[in-house]
Amino acid sequence: MRTSVDSAPTPDTRRQELADFLRSRRERITPEQVGLARGRRRRTPGLRREEVAQLSAVGVTWYTWLEQARDIQVSAQVLDSLARALLMDQSERAHLFALAGATDPAPEEPCPTVTPALRSMLDRLDPFPACVQNARYDILAYNRAFSRLLCDMDGLPRQDRNCMWLAFTNDQWRAATGDLEEATRDMVAKFRASMAEHLAEPAWKALLTRLKTLPEFRALWDRFEVVGVSDKTKHIDNPHVGHLKLLNTSLWLAPQSGARLVTYVPEDDETRARLETLMLVSGPGRATADTRQTVP
Repeated sequence: MRTSVDSAPTPDTRRQELADFLRSRRERITPEQVGLARGRRRRTPGLRREEVAQLSAVGVTWYTWLEQARDIQVSAQVLDSLARALLMDQSERAHLFALAGATDPAPEEPCPTVTPALRSMLDRLDPFPACVQNARYDILAYNRAFSRLLCDMDGLPRQDRNCMWLAFTNDQWRAATGDLEEATRDMVAKFRASMAEHLAEPAWKALLTRLKTLPEFRALWDRFEVVGVSDKTKHIDNPHVGHLKLLNTSLWLAPQSGARLVTYVPEDDETRARLETLMLVSGPGRATADTRQTVP
């Protein structure tokens, strides 16, 4: 009789399935989808192995071995980078981690922090921009006013709704941020201070690995500066309504290493009037993020 143990996949079978899956995902993506030039002599369907290695910040030889089903160890952080580089959706990402026998550092699951009552509070704060962030700067939920404050939040994929990532990669966010150089330096210092309590956590390590692919972030990270979270006035140059002076306030929903409600209150009547106008730009309905995030 064939038992469940007999029918379980062998390590060789699992590695081969992982190799085939990665190859299939690589071959379906065009260079243009990930911002690479196609070139004239491209014969490979989709991306080359070295291009995937470059996009995910892993060694070419190591990635080649992975596609050859070699017996090598793969970390959750590397799998996270590969999933992002290969533009995997949540089902594909879950399949990737299952094949590798690893735990996803950022699984798709309901966020226990953003309750219906908190979502209702966010809506009631309009026209004052407000969002819920965790200590890792993931944006877990936001209201209509926030949806167009710094960039088009609704148009972003869930995995990119992170203040640290947007401050270094999103052109709209960077253009709207007053004194960008000081703001990014301050954010990196706050992130380093927060990470001290989460050094061993896969989600934090995965985000840091992703950020370190950005030279501008890496230069600031190597300065080893730390500052605490504090309330301050932010100057934002919104493309729809102009200059805004907003007092940034954090209301903690958990201990200070946890999630917080971040509000942006106008400091003058002109800013208040412009926020009213921004609500018209944001359009009807409610603009809350896909809150299926993991909160530490």
